[in-house]
Amino acid sequence: MRKLMMKMSLSIDGFVGTADGKVDWIFKSSDEASRAWLVDLCWSAGLHIMGSRTFHDMASYWPTSPMPLAAPMNEIPKALFTRKGFAGFDPTLTTAAVESTRKYQAEQGLPIGTELSPAAATWAGARVFNGDLAEEISALKAEEGKPILAHGGAGFMRSLIETGLIDEYHLVTHPAALGTGLPIFNGLSKPLDLKLVSVKTFPGGVVAHTYHPA
Repeated sequence: MRKLMMKMSLSIDGFVGTADGKVDWIFKSSDEASRAWLVDLCWSAGLHIMGSRTFHDMASYWPTSPMPLAAPMNEIPKALFTRKGFAGFDPTLTTAAVESTRKYQAEQGLPIGTELSPAAATWAGARVFNGDLAEEISALKAEEGKPILAHGGAGFMRSLIETGLIDEYHLVTHPAALGTGLPIFNGLSKPLDLKLVSVKTFPGGVVAHTYHPA
């Protein structure tokens, strides 16, 4: 049995994205130390899982990114969860979220890649699931291997939280208030009690909280 971890960035008022799904505010407070922490977390996983929109956003960005996080995102196997079916991904697809990320990197003088990673084929080879979420997650957890890491988006994460199958929550708070946006803990069928196991602070103001179910 392998554990299921989730990682989500949150504003201080509890949103994981703006109302239209943009996440460029996340990168304004990231720093070398917080990025290194995230790279280590991603390398600890044996499978990355995500919803369909997040999959398309990441699949259009990471295969050509020169950032250190690109290596674990490209090389580690992926699984996609969707209720709408999946006919493969378009590697040239660029969403508003990806455009915002690249714009910010350009403004900050960060490198923006153009070469396709040899590991990009892992996106095309992602496993696709469209059945009962709890049953499919339970089956993945029963497999041998390193932990499963869930990335989002908001709708998928809300559904995943509701299954009660998450073993470790990595909630990364950024020093930004959005006022309105996409939450992941709204609409719970019952209260979720968590036990804080570690807190990591970073120079840019980012704080990573790790929780286990109480």
